[in-house]
Amino acid sequence: MTPTLAAAWKDLDDLARTERGLSLRELFANDTARFSRFSCRVGGLLFDYSKQRISEASLAHLLRLAEAAEVSDWRERLFAGEAINTSEDRAALHFALRRRGVEPLFVRGVDVMPEIRATQTRLREFSDAVRSGRWRGYSGEPIRAIVNLGIGGSDLGPRMLTTALRAIGHPTLAVHYVANVDSADLAPLLETLDPRTTLFIVASKTFTTLETLTNAVTAREWLIANAGDSSDGPERTAQALARQFVAVTARSDTAISFGIAPDMIFPFSDWVGGRFSLWSSIGLPLVLAIGMDAFEQLLAGAAAMDKHFRTAPARENLPLLMALVGVWNSSVLGASAYAVVPYSQSLALLPDYLQQLEMESNGKSIGRDGQPLQRPAAPAIFGGAGTNAQHAWFQLLHQGGRLLPVDFVAIVESDYPLPGHHERLLASCFAQSEALAFGEPEADPAYRRCPGNQPSSTFVLPRLDPYHLGALLAAYEHKTFVQGVLWGINSFDQWGVELGKHLAQRLLPAIESNTPLATRCDTSTAGLIAHCRAVRERHL
Repeated sequence: MTPTLAAAWKDLDDLARTERGLSLRELFANDTARFSRFSCRVGGLLFDYSKQRISEASLAHLLRLAEAAEVSDWRERLFAGEAINTSEDRAALHFALRRRGVEPLFVRGVDVMPEIRATQTRLREFSDAVRSGRWRGYSGEPIRAIVNLGIGGSDLGPRMLTTALRAIGHPTLAVHYVANVDSADLAPLLETLDPRTTLFIVASKTFTTLETLTNAVTAREWLIANAGDSSDGPERTAQALARQFVAVTARSDTAISFGIAPDMIFPFSDWVGGRFSLWSSIGLPLVLAIGMDAFEQLLAGAAAMDKHFRTAPARENLPLLMALVGVWNSSVLGASAYAVVPYSQSLALLPDYLQQLEMESNGKSIGRDGQPLQRPAAPAIFGGAGTNAQHAWFQLLHQGGRLLPVDFVAIVESDYPLPGHHERLLASCFAQSEALAFGEPEADPAYRRCPGNQPSSTFVLPRLDPYHLGALLAAYEHKTFVQGVLWGINSFDQWGVELGKHLAQRLLPAIESNTPLATRCDTSTAGLIAHCRAVRERHL
């Protein structure tokens, strides 16, 4: 940490000691223009952070922190395609997947844009064929069900958006997602599917992910068993795999070895991080659900946010402000968690998506320099759809006595308009942010008192459409990047995840059979394995 950056953090800590008692009631009472000064509008998206415990002084200090951390320089390195993922020596070019225009973007001397455009053309051609019914399965019938087999970044983004945009989804094409290696995720779904009309997408960057490959092998066996149940079985089996198994991967060679036809592989580059990959061919199931035109609107909304993030002044830069508010809450005021509450049932999976985006990116305690961080970084994220969440864990927010900031997301126009519903939904959203901010501290008896002063931000989208969703998700991506810079973290690796994968592969032979463990393990793990063996043997 440079002396300038260390001084900026110290100034924030010093200011926090004087502002820790700031009252949102007083801030609003003393400033009738607070909403207009502490809100930001970008392309129809409103970000209201006036209910955060932020003053002009604290915001000025946070902006100086961004300068000291050289956020603008890191931002230019990101958009220039430099290898800012230092531990893996890779660029982080997810933004290139949604670029408009024909301007080249060079990575190690190679323009990556022609490959991106070619893949997008293939996505359009294939999705149009499937959605129109021209693409047929082995029996000559059109596809009626899509099953995406992927986990993490190969699942959460497309799954969340398929749910969010179901109002514009294909009327007869069902899109399903299977992520868990638990057979309870895949088996019940297979029982409902017709093998003649089901298309499987195996989505895995490396094509080695244990959960995805296990599910893919089972799905392949299911399809082969059904397709081969006739006199011309071998021919039908080959046709079934060629027509009804698709791969999305950065390792085409491994997908071909699995048995997927080369022309059924949709590639993406290794500079696309998993949790940033929904804009790539990983979005294929979403494209099949909503069509390529709508998917391109999603890309356009994200591209507009990219341009805003790169060019807007700091005091008006929405992703930068999001990041600074979050850092103030977690790294200065001490909030260890925050909630994401979309007041939209269609956006119910948004908290799940953001958990991976932020916690996998910045859930670290070692900086880019290899040294321990001087303060806590990423807070834990939890959440759920309003109004359901109000009747579950909002009690803790109002009277639990902990600092738990909230991001609310509201939509002006309903995607499923029914008389009287959406007005009540919006009223509930805005009432909760008001109640958290101002509470009822003088209520009598005492157990009715809500102290308030709980910080929140509110995002308002005009409608739940691809363009504005693209802008919102890109804003959260850039927020995550900026916070990584402020904390001194490489936001684009995930070595903690890799450790668990490695250990699972080591333990698997001992769990599958009575094979002794290849290497010694702790007595607890050995005891758990022995217990499972004993239970299985008793039931044989």
